[in-house]
Formats: sequence, C-alpha cells, structure tokens
Amino acid sequence: MASAKKAVLGPLVGAVDQGTSSTRFLVFNSKTAELLSHHQVEIKQEFPREGWVEQDPKEILQSVYECIEKTCEKLGQLNIDISNIKAIGVSNQRETTVVWDKLTGEPLYNAVAAPVSPGPSDPAAVVPSGSSVPAAGASSVWLDLRTQSTVESLSKRIPGNNNFVKSKTGLPLSTYFSAVKLRWLLDNVRKVQKAVEEDRALFGTIDSWLIWSLTGGASGGVHCTDVTNASRTMLFNIHSLEWDKELCEFFEIPMKILPNVRSSSEIYGLMKISHSPKAGALEGVPISGCLGDQSAALVGQMCFQDGQAKNTYGTGCFLLCNTGRKCVFSEHGLLTTVAYKLGRDKPVYYALEGSVAIAGAVIRWLRDNLGIIKSSEEIEKLAKEVGTSYGCYFVPAFSGLYAPYWEPSARGIICGLTQFTNKCHIAFAALEAVCFQTREILDAMNRDCGIPLSHLQVDGGMTNNKILMQLQADILYIPVVKPSMPETTALGAAMAAGAAEGVGVWSLEPEDLSAVTMERFEPQINAEESEIRYSTWKKAVMKSMGWVTTQSSESGDPSIFCSLPLGFFIVSSVVMLIGARYLSGMP
Repeated sequence: MASAKKAVLGPLVGAVDQGTSSTRFLVFNSKTAELLSHHQVEIKQEFPREGWVEQDPKEILQSVYECIEKTCEKLGQLNIDISNIKAIGVSNQRETTVVWDKLTGEPLYNAVAAPVSPGPSDPAAVVPSGSSVPAAGASSVWLDLRTQSTVESLSKRIPGNNNFVKSKTGLPLSTYFSAVKLRWLLDNVRKVQKAVEEDRALFGTIDSWLIWSLTGGASGGVHCTDVTNASRTMLFNIHSLEWDKELCEFFEIPMKILPNVRSSSEIYGLMKISHSPKAGALEGVPISGCLGDQSAALVGQMCFQDGQAKNTYGTGCFLLCNTGRKCVFSEHGLLTTVAYKLGRDKPVYYALEGSVAIAGAVIRWLRDNLGIIKSSEEIEKLAKEVGTSYGCYFVPAFSGLYAPYWEPSARGIICGLTQFTNKCHIAFAALEAVCFQTREILDAMNRDCGIPLSHLQVDGGMTNNKILMQLQADILYIPVVKPSMPETTALGAAMAAGAAEGVGVWSLEPEDLSAVTMERFEPQINAEESEIRYSTWKKAVMKSMGWVTTQSSESGDPSIFCSLPLGFFIVSSVVMLIGARYLSGMP
C-alpha cells in the first residue's frame, strides 16, 4: 500500500517561505500542486532603539533548518519518501539587509529589516519623542529612523536624484530599500567597515544569506540572488538586469560585496546540511528557485499574462499586475518592479505594484479599539446579518490617505449614520472599505498600463471571508478568483524550483495545473449600482480630508510628505510585511 502511494505522488518539491514573523518549509506534489506537509517556526523581531527593526540572521537560518527537519519527520510519519524531493525553492521577505563574513559565516550585524511608519509621512519624517516601540507583529507601522539622515544626505548630493534612481530602478529614494540600509551599515558598524577593507564581507537580502548558508556557507556557499530580489535593492538596473555602476557609485557601495544576479528558476547550488540527521536526507538536492515573496505569489497564482493581477489580503494588501515584457512607469504612485525571470534564457517580466495600507488592520481596530467583535472571524457573521451597510461608509484613513490621493491631512471617518445604524452595518462598511481601496489601486493600474482587468486573483487570510470576496467582485464589477490551495507564495517558489533546467519536474503551463481548483465570485449587482456605491465612497473620501491642519506634532514636515508621494507609498506598503502572516490563517 505504501509503495502505491509513493508511486502516485511522483516527484516532490520543497519551498522555504521566510517571512518577517515566521519561517516555513512546505513540500508539494509537482504533478498536482497538492501541499503534502509543512512546518512553521516563529521568529523574533528586535527593536534596539525607537524606529529600529532588526532580526538575528542566525536565528532565521536556524529556523529554516528546524522547519526542514520537522517537515521531513512529518513526511516520514505519512510514509512519504523524502528522497523523492527533487528541488527546493526559496521565497523571502524583501529588502531586509544582511552583511556577513565569508570566511567564518558569521553575520557582522543583525539583519536590518523593513522600516515601518507611525503616520502619513515621508521616509525623512520624524517620529514624535516619547513614542513607544511596538511589539513584534503590531499593526502600527514605523519609520527606520537610523537611515533617515542617510536619505537626507543622499537627497542633497545630486539634484533630481530621485528621478535618477527611479529611472534605473523603478523605485523612489527611500529608507525602505536595501541600498540605504547597507550604506548605514558601512557608515556606522566598524565590523562591517573592517570586513569590507579586508575583502571578507558579503552583502545580501535574506534569500542570498539562506542560499549561501544552505549550499555550504564558508566552505563554498553560493553567493547569489535572483532578479526579483535584486530589483528591490535600489542598486539594480531593471533594464540591463545588472548591478548598476552609477547607482553603486552614488550610494558608495563596493560592487565586490554584491551577490551574483541569476534568474528566478535555475540551479544555484546543492543542499549541504549534513549536521542535521533528518534534514540531512536532503543533502545534494538542488536549490533551483528564488523569488521575493510578492513575486512568488504572482507566479503561484499563475499570473503569466499581461494584465493579470493578484491581490494578497493581510494587514494591508499587496497588489501586483503583470505588465509583460514592458517596463511601465506609473503616473499614479505605483512602483515598477521585476515580476520574474523563469529561466536563464527566458525573458524577464515586469509588474506594477501598489498597496492598500489598511485592510485587515481595520478589522483589528473594530476588535481592539471598539470591541464590537471578539475575533477577526466574527466580522463575517455580523456583516451577513444585515447584508448591507445601509448607507454607512467607512474611510479608514487612520494615518492620512495613501495612493492615489497622498493626502496627509485626512483622518478616518464613518459617515451616513442614522438612528437605524448598528454594529452590523459598521462591520459591513469596514469590509466594503477594503474593497473600495482595492478598486482605487486597480483603477490606477489600469490607467498606467492601459489593460483593463478581466478578473482579480486573490490570496491571503482575509480571502476566507466569503462576504468580503463577494463584495470585492461587486465593487470591481469583475470576477474574483481564489485558489483552493491558499499557499500561493510557497507554491510559486516551488514551481520555479521544479521547472528549472536540469530539474524539469514541474510544468508551468496552466493546463498542467488543473488540479488547483478555483473558487470564483461573480458580480451579483448591476454595473450601475456598483458605480453608485463607488462614487458615494469617493464622496466619503473627500469628506475625510482636511481634518489635520498641522502635521508638525504628528508626522513631521507636511511639505516633505507632499513632495515625495512615492516615498510615502513605499512606507505605507510595509504595513503588510509585519502583519501578513499574522492574518494568513496559518497554523
């Protein structure tokens, strides 16, 4: 019986999914995309000073070893032969920066994680004195204060440097991306400076650190990254697909410490973890897939055509729209990024990226601040009781309005209240708010790339809420498609690994993945009603503006905020990085 099961399973592919708050290892059947087993380990975030967010690279690496070992044990208990794992992919939190000693394998400083923001401010804005530091997983977003002065000094060096950076990278000059973090390490950490001087230092994002360590580390580890992660460093030219000499000179980054840039799907090296008896069984398995987490979700959702988009619903939302082989620069506050390059000789594909700052966070606000629900899951029950907001509209501009408005003076409002309004209507309006915000970002994407969206593919913990998904279809007036297998980020990394040349156990053709069933939500209202509700939402948004007449006490100089809306967008985007896995419904 056991051998029959093994025969049916066929080749297996593993995926490391390393996020800001947890690490997981998942194993998929390459023939059906079925998730067979996984293990998850929480990891810490450290806040050594106000506005500083760090993680221990060795703890991250150890969590990967533990997840691999525990997953292998679980597979053994299921009588699944782990020697059938033919490849491993890596998906990771983006932008987090690590520098380590290539001779000893020791990190030279903690990993500098993504900065987060206290309010509607530019990366150069100041956090009010006396602010408390958030606990890991908090819904607050905070600025990386350590690199604030770095950005300020860079801003003064070259007139118009933000366009100089953006034209090459698709990104604004911001504390959010790796180059500024790396510049701070080079300026402030003597161990890093000394290692660079002595040619011992290596830089990488989390994927680079993991691949180097898993392929042998100081004993011959492979120092590489893929194009999606490289495109989030502000050092990578997204047109030439190479580290950019002018950018490196601008940031004064020595190119010798940078990893080799590879495609998202090719064999980088072989696993070498013989110190772990269980995980050691994967010794010699190729690591052959690598994607930043949002790109991995795009691949996992099989958004391979121009104009296909996915939205990940967490604390905030991440939206990526495939723009094909065309590099589209946004005029509506979105980012241009590399979507994927699935093979050494395959073409590169680009994406527009945008975010909804407040999604699941508004549900937590109803729970923690108003107390109208005891758990996040209860909101669906409340909304279902009424089936309408009864003219109530909720604009969760808790820290100002983000894309496409860039209005720091806005504050959250609930309007259209009557004596009849109750907590059920407010719950319904909160769900609608997530959907209206998503429509605003998708409208911006449609204007930028000129390809009307035919449907939206979704993932993330909030997609378990069927009322939310139906509302999203109604408000967009296009179908919303949700995969039956929710682990799209890990799946994308596994697909890239299994499809790599020399592995070849996974086909990336959609018809070969027919086992991944989809739940489809069709619009259930007419187009006129959809437009009326959306226009009323817009009216509510306008009423939320102008509530704060001065920003000095809350978010720094408002003129800075207004002058760099893209910087504001990037800071807002990071809401999800801390909270996405909190709301993802994972065990």
